[in-house]
Amino acid sequence: MLENKVCVVTGGSRGVGRGIALALGALGATVYITGRTQKEGEAMLPGTIHGAAEEITARGGRGIALACDHADDAQVAAAFERIAGDHGRIDILVNNAFIVPDRLVEPGPFWRKPLALTRMLEVGLRSSYVSSFHAAPLMIGHGGLMAFTSSPGARCYMHGPAYGAGKAGVDKMVHDMAHDLRPHGVVAVSLWLGLMRTERTLQVLEAEPEKYRGTHFESVEFPGRVLAALYADPDRMNRSGGVYYLAELGREYGVRDIDGSQPPSYREWLGEPTRFSPAVVE
Repeated sequence: MLENKVCVVTGGSRGVGRGIALALGALGATVYITGRTQKEGEAMLPGTIHGAAEEITARGGRGIALACDHADDAQVAAAFERIAGDHGRIDILVNNAFIVPDRLVEPGPFWRKPLALTRMLEVGLRSSYVSSFHAAPLMIGHGGLMAFTSSPGARCYMHGPAYGAGKAGVDKMVHDMAHDLRPHGVVAVSLWLGLMRTERTLQVLEAEPEKYRGTHFESVEFPGRVLAALYADPDRMNRSGGVYYLAELGREYGVRDIDGSQPPSYREWLGEPTRFSPAVVE
């Protein structure tokens, strides 16, 4: 399905990024994985870019690890220069790199939390802009798909204003980038993820199993499966600039999770996806 396609997943050492990369690789894609962790033990959570790349290759794709700190613009530029030299194009870019501060989910007002939470605006919002800046010239003319992982926290109160501002900024950035990319045949979408079964959440579930009993958690590979279906949609350009619940796209495309389940949408609980004005001021 994705043979001879070149994909880039930022922040792919672990979590959602790793899952997306594995799902795309299983369909035959060449997948570049960016991230900082190169050896086990360097981070608090398990997972490395090299381990992810090896698993992609074992699944039938071609995994390529690119060490890259997305807080460093020079490293990002170098990573995309490498991809340009190897292939000269990108078919799918997934902007997923994000910093999750240790005290993000602590209760309390923002002024009682560390100012370091603003790093989510650097690696998350700003880093997605920088990656897209370098990727866009490699996607024009190839009918590419540029996807951004986001959250309903863009519209409801979730984890405080730094997190919310970052996700809201991503959604608006997607809307505006889609305007610029549309004449060149490149689709840009923002995807609101559900509760994900990442290494981090697995630790929480182990510590507080009763608190989350009955709650549905999506596998980290589900987003990659939905992205592949979106890429295969001949009418995908009609979705460009939009913000979507990942679960709802999965249902529309008939995509199920790895356990055969159909993940639920949180629209009724967390609200409708953001819609932007069609007005254009050049």
